[in-house]
Amino acid sequence: MQARYRAEVLGSLLRPRYLSDARADVEAGRMSLPEFKRIEDRAVDQAIAIQEGAGVDVVTDGEMRRFGFFDHFLTAIEGLTAVPGEEIGFHAAPGHESFAFASPVSVTEKIRRKRMVSVEEFAYARGRAQLPLKVTLPSPLLLYTLWSPEHSRDAYSTPFDLFADGVDLLREEIRELAALGCTYIQIDAPDLGTLVDPEHRALREALEMPTERTLTEGVDLVNAVAADVPGVTFGLHLCKGNFASGWISEGGYEFMAEHVFKRATNYDVFLLEWEDERSGSLEPLSSMPDDKVVVLGFISSKTSELEPVEQIVARIDEAAKFQPREQLALSTQCGFSSMSVGGNLITEDTQEAKLKLVADIAHEVWG
Repeated sequence: MQARYRAEVLGSLLRPRYLSDARADVEAGRMSLPEFKRIEDRAVDQAIAIQEGAGVDVVTDGEMRRFGFFDHFLTAIEGLTAVPGEEIGFHAAPGHESFAFASPVSVTEKIRRKRMVSVEEFAYARGRAQLPLKVTLPSPLLLYTLWSPEHSRDAYSTPFDLFADGVDLLREEIRELAALGCTYIQIDAPDLGTLVDPEHRALREALEMPTERTLTEGVDLVNAVAADVPGVTFGLHLCKGNFASGWISEGGYEFMAEHVFKRATNYDVFLLEWEDERSGSLEPLSSMPDDKVVVLGFISSKTSELEPVEQIVARIDEAAKFQPREQLALSTQCGFSSMSVGGNLITEDTQEAKLKLVADIAHEVWG
């Protein structure tokens, strides 16, 4: 399969200050919801304009209507209670302290849909974008952050039973998106990407998620999300965590390549992180099936330095030793801000420069 888009984007952009201030105002009762929605519209318009101005080949709405890349899904389901989940540690950028994040809610009942959120995102952005539009959705295995052995077992005997219900909800949303004309959906799967790190595997094991089962049954559940939706290209982003320029896991894809690359057969595109030495080598690409597109996340969304063009071109050449060049594309390694607060340690000017760098290099290499 030849890459449709050479200059790719991953999803989130930095939320402008006026949007963060408006979100705080509406939550405090100082702003009406209709007024806030108009401000969200403005932020989406700006996000699309930034991407199209940078020259990339595909755009998102910047995830401007979300507080975080995952929470919009949580606010659209019932069955959750305000019981904090397990803390997940983040490695901080140099010069900053490490930190931890825990979901403020846990699953205590069978999950049920209240509404669809990404449908609103797509329906609005479709009318604004001049370029092809991508929608991002979370992996069903991300529900592990809501699983509590103490509080969730009455609803689900194992976390994998919870994940199966998550698949059903996501497939409902995907079918609706497809009916509205969406042709490109990216599933964000830090739940799989972070398994490269023994420390994070141990955390999941303690939550009754054996690694071997995750890499078999778990991958099959992620694969089921993308089954039988004609006309939609599916991408799988194997993220290693991204918040405030921090990350959850370090390590190469060797540990998971054989399981994920070959088992996730319903995905046409794999979006992978290789921003620095902690990401490991490119050799796991040798496990990638011949008919898949690989988007190379060589440009960091976490640091302010612009990568030298010749360095990125050389890395693309190296990747082409493992996967045909016509099946490669380029992107930043992750979105720019997975949360509306505490975004990555870069400026909006740097964000635009990074997107332009992706576009310029991709068009130089592939024409």
